[in-house]
Amino acid sequence: MPVRIITDSGSEFKSSDHPSLEVLPLVVTFGEDTFYEGVDLSYERFYEMLVERSEHPTTGQVTPFVFSQALDRAREAGDDVVIITMSSGLSGTYQSACIAAEGARAAGSNTVRVVDSLNMTLGERIVVQYALQLVDAGKNADEIADELDRVTGRVHIFGLIDTLEYLKRGGRISAAAGAVGELLSIKPVITVTNGEVVVLGKARGAKNGRGLLHREIEKAGGIDYDMPAALGYSGNTDKLLRKYLNDYRDLWESSVDEDELPISQVGAAIGVHVGPGGIAVAFFGVA
Repeated sequence: MPVRIITDSGSEFKSSDHPSLEVLPLVVTFGEDTFYEGVDLSYERFYEMLVERSEHPTTGQVTPFVFSQALDRAREAGDDVVIITMSSGLSGTYQSACIAAEGARAAGSNTVRVVDSLNMTLGERIVVQYALQLVDAGKNADEIADELDRVTGRVHIFGLIDTLEYLKRGGRISAAAGAVGELLSIKPVITVTNGEVVVLGKARGAKNGRGLLHREIEKAGGIDYDMPAALGYSGNTDKLLRKYLNDYRDLWESSVDEDELPISQVGAAIGVHVGPGGIAVAFFGVA
C-alpha cells in the first residue's frame, strides 16, 4: 500500500516538496492575530513581523482534529501513514498525533504509525527527509517507522544565536541577563539533547561564536554523509551562514559540492526564540 508521510511545519518542509508528503501548519500568534505557518504566513513575512511588531509571537501545536482530518484524507486515498513530529519534550504536537492515530486505528483505519523525531527544526527535517527516501525505496509504513525509531538518536543539531533580544522578549532569559549579554556580544551555542534545548556554551563575538559552533560539531564525532544533513538560517538573509561555511570549508568541501549544500530558511518554531541571524547545522552522526 502507498505510504504518506505527515509532519508539522516545524520540520521546515512544505507539502509541495514531495508527492508523498503532507505538512500540517503550526499556529503563529501575534497579539490578537493568528496565522497558519506556510498557509497564510510565509517565513519571510514572519521575520518581517517579528521585527516590526511590538508583540512577541507565540506558536501553537497542531491539534488532534487537524491530524484526524489528514488521516481521513490518507485513508480515502488508500495510503498507510507515518506521522513524524517535533520532539514531545518541546511541543504537544506529538501527543496530538498519538490521539488522532489511536482514533484512526479504533475506526479500522489503514496502518498509522507515529514517530517522535526527538528534535525540532532542521533536526526534525532530516528525519523527515530520510523517511521520504525510504518511501522512494519502496519501504512500507512499519519498516519506515521502525527504521526511524532506530536512527533518531543519531541526529545532532547545533545552532548559534546572534542576538539575545528574542530570548529576552519571550521570557527565556531575564532582562538583566539579556542586557549584559548584548553588551558583551555574547553568542550562545545550543543543541537538542533528549528532546530538549540545551545551551552548550557561550562565546564573545560572532567570530568566536562560529568557532565554538564548529568545535561542538567536531566533538560530535563526525558526519555521516550517506544520510541527510541540513544547514539553516533564521531571518531573511543567509549572510551569516555563508560566512560560517566560508570560514570552515573543511566541514563540507570534500563531501558536498557548494551548489548542492542543503540550505533551508527556518521558520517560526525556532524563530520566535532566536530571532534573525541564527545559524544551524543538523546531521546524522556516524553509526
